[in-house]
Amino acid sequence: MPNTTTDPLAKYNAKRDFAKTAEPAGTLEPGHGNRFIVQKHDASRLHWDFRIEVDGVLKSWAVTRGPSIDPDQKRLAVRTEDHPMSYADFEGTIPAGEYGGGTVMLWDSGTWSPIEGKSAKDIEKGHLHFVLDGERMKGEWILIRLKPRGKEKGENWLLRKVEDAESGGTDTLVETGLTSVSTGRTMVEIAEGAKPKSSPAREGGPSAFSADGGGGGPAARRSRPAPSTTSLKKAGGPPLPVPGGGFQEPQLCTLVDSVPTGSQWLHEVKYDGYRAQIAVANGKATVFTRSGLDWTEKFQAIADAAAKLAVKSALIDGEIVAFKDGKPDFSTLKNAIANGGDMTFFAFDLLQLDSEDLTGLANLARKERLAPLIDGKDPRIQYSDHIIGQGGQLFETMCREGYEGVVSKRADAPYRGKRTQAWLKIKCTHRQEFVIVGWTPSTKSRGFAALLLGLNGPDGLRYAGKVGTGFDTATMLDLQARLAKIERKTPTVTAPRAAVRGAHWVSPKLVAEVAYAETTPDGVLRHSSFLGLREDKAAGEVVAETPVALDAPEIHIKVSSRDRVIFPESNITKGELADYYAAVSGIMLPWAGNRPISLVRCPQGRAKACFFQKHDAGSFQGDHVHKVPIREKDGSSEDYLYVDDADGLVACVQMGTIEFHGWGSSVETLEQPDRMVFDLDPDEELGFDVVKKAAVDLKEHLAELGLVSFALLSGGKGVHVVVPLTPKAEWPAVKDFADRFARALGEVEPDRFVATMSKAKRKGRIFIDWLRNQRGSTAVLPYVARARPGAPVAAPVSWSELREIETAGRWSVRDAAELIARAASRDLAGWGVADQVLPDL
Repeated sequence: MPNTTTDPLAKYNAKRDFAKTAEPAGTLEPGHGNRFIVQKHDASRLHWDFRIEVDGVLKSWAVTRGPSIDPDQKRLAVRTEDHPMSYADFEGTIPAGEYGGGTVMLWDSGTWSPIEGKSAKDIEKGHLHFVLDGERMKGEWILIRLKPRGKEKGENWLLRKVEDAESGGTDTLVETGLTSVSTGRTMVEIAEGAKPKSSPAREGGPSAFSADGGGGGPAARRSRPAPSTTSLKKAGGPPLPVPGGGFQEPQLCTLVDSVPTGSQWLHEVKYDGYRAQIAVANGKATVFTRSGLDWTEKFQAIADAAAKLAVKSALIDGEIVAFKDGKPDFSTLKNAIANGGDMTFFAFDLLQLDSEDLTGLANLARKERLAPLIDGKDPRIQYSDHIIGQGGQLFETMCREGYEGVVSKRADAPYRGKRTQAWLKIKCTHRQEFVIVGWTPSTKSRGFAALLLGLNGPDGLRYAGKVGTGFDTATMLDLQARLAKIERKTPTVTAPRAAVRGAHWVSPKLVAEVAYAETTPDGVLRHSSFLGLREDKAAGEVVAETPVALDAPEIHIKVSSRDRVIFPESNITKGELADYYAAVSGIMLPWAGNRPISLVRCPQGRAKACFFQKHDAGSFQGDHVHKVPIREKDGSSEDYLYVDDADGLVACVQMGTIEFHGWGSSVETLEQPDRMVFDLDPDEELGFDVVKKAAVDLKEHLAELGLVSFALLSGGKGVHVVVPLTPKAEWPAVKDFADRFARALGEVEPDRFVATMSKAKRKGRIFIDWLRNQRGSTAVLPYVARARPGAPVAAPVSWSELREIETAGRWSVRDAAELIARAASRDLAGWGVADQVLPDL
């Protein structure tokens, strides 16, 4: 027997014939690094080999079902022999008949460290508590050794994720991590000896602040030609040309009371600073405030850094901040502006690049174009990273760490120069801008006791209270000088006499940012603190910010005949159906909004005459249901329907709609699909278990090609296998791929699958309906009600959940609250989102 006491790699070497296998021979390496890797290993049984660097070797465990980021999942991890450090870069095929014969993929790579107070020596005690920072595995984990049972000689351990911001769905990692982090190849490509790809394919996992974080989103947008270069006037001078195309009206956030749920949202840190746009062209940069003022001189260091970006021209949106104790701080920023201190521009959006207008692209697609421009080497220009889904966990972390809050953005939304609900802000503490309307004198010889504040309302300025803390001496003297210049004799607000006794009034021109604990019933601040002046915002724009209830959108459509029964079997009315669509609009619109739709209209209820409608026939009044002209095969143009808000959905219900079916592309990328759908339509004799097994098999076949897919209960008889795509390939290529994929499965397993629509040929088999993937065809959309008994809905599910579900109509329109809660669950984190393109077939 080899002496493993003196040579920890003796067992490794003894198991292998290095004349036959390409695996590296085991030799000890000096040093005490902290690398970890995971290798996906398709040997006699598929497993994931988890290895960490300890004392010059890789301590190793075979994880039978792969690592899970669900803290409730404990994955069996069988301890194996130590491996040499050189094995950390091994990817290839071990010959059949040799130890571990099969395909090996480098599935993850990064660094590890024991948590504070622990060390690698704990392995010998039977436990290890550690943190990972890999491409896929991140955050806190635990390994625990199980007591041996009977005559067991091997060591069985359990690998478990610790609850943190990196937690997620049960099988999210193994189902979305389909390619090598080193070569970008799938397991099949590695087995076939395919050449490494130029860059690894990126999959949409739930890792926090992943630059790719899930990819192109449910509806990435196509770019349009750039508008002509604009110009702005500098005060007192003629119009000057502005590099990069000039200032554009910024998209603004709506304040809401909770973080939106679901993988269709990306979440960023809310920075405590000044909103700014930077226009770059020909080695020069201009910095604009949110209102379009040229403040380049105030932010000259940032402009100088931006001017060095490797672009011909660009218009970048972001936030300028200054740090105090490692966190953005508004007061510190004010001092930095006044005294030339250090400041950082966090770039979060890209509106133009090299004369191309990007505002029509999806949010996530714009960020993907932005990220490569900013390498992070210059501290004055940084990329504002994000996470996909799990916004609630990020919000809790930001509040705990003392940050201002979170900004949540629809991943698929284009850029709009106005305030919309596609961009939301959620604040940890109450703070907003107020107009300074006066001040009360101090009993001290200098300064003032408090500033008097106001807000604009429908009847003009109203009194909003006072702020008397948060001023240092320099700030107070500066404010006193400014206030003296705009002092007036009469007040601009009506206020309680006791609160403003002895007040000095000023013209309402200055804007203060104020933090406060709460407001009284009549809207007066309590426990307020001054944060700084907002010179980038006009006093006339300052109004009260009231959080909107996110899951209760305001509906402006009147629904008539609300008591009409639409589903007679369950006594569900037209009013209930309208309320359902209004309630789930937040989780449905990312998939159904801004894409051509066909409607199933049943004006007298689902049991009466129903019909499809895809063109605008003049039925819809008002501006809630939109039209998009689309060229037909004969060269003519027809107006198709689409919606983009809850009112649009309800307006369709008002006209008798029950079902919404959508194109595989958005109105912005009509000719480039952003998804494929394979509808598994079973023969009536087949049970749902057979359909589930077929869906899982399709998922596995797609995974072999490097494509991540997701399960959607149809609400009818079957399951839809949904494949997100970055919209690059055009309809003929997507149709051809779907056709050949379905037919190939039908040829390989003719007893199970058929790729033709014929009912006669479907006997005892499942029709793989690939026909949804051609221009003009539609498929039912997530969360859509079906015109079937019981009002079932099409519902996203994870592959893990699908195992336990017994019917494709598991949820109905009366389950809106559960569906909304599910959209934020671990199981659905990242559902439907992946940055991927069609492979060669």
